[in-house]
Amino acid sequence: MIERINPEGIPVPKSPYSLAVRAGDFLFLSGQGPVDQRTNEYSYGDIQHETRIVLGNLQRVLEGCGASMADVVKCSVFLKDGNDFQAMNAVYREFFEDNKPARTTVEAKFAEPRMKVEIDCIAYKPK
Repeated sequence: MIERINPEGIPVPKSPYSLAVRAGDFLFLSGQGPVDQRTNEYSYGDIQHETRIVLGNLQRVLEGCGASMADVVKCSVFLKDGNDFQAMNAVYREFFEDNKPARTTVEAKFAEPRMKVEIDCIAYKPK
């Protein structure tokens, strides 16, 4: 069974996608950019600022699905500038501590050109 989830209290995407999709015991979360959840507007800044917002957004979506960062098994990190890797990684470490998911990190060009980072993830959370 597939369930499309837009957790309550989190702004619904303006584009045609779900924030999360549950397929069996897995949650697939759409990529999150540096969008301030209070204003539903981008919050640009240095890579650490944007990474904190992005991971905070993923954390809120996971919690809205009944999961946590500890349930994440895979992340994909997209960086505008590969030179930001170390600074992004320092913030990433704060959110995952000892629960290190598998990860891919690539340099990418974004549709929103001022964005510096986008992250999506897959979590395992049996119902």
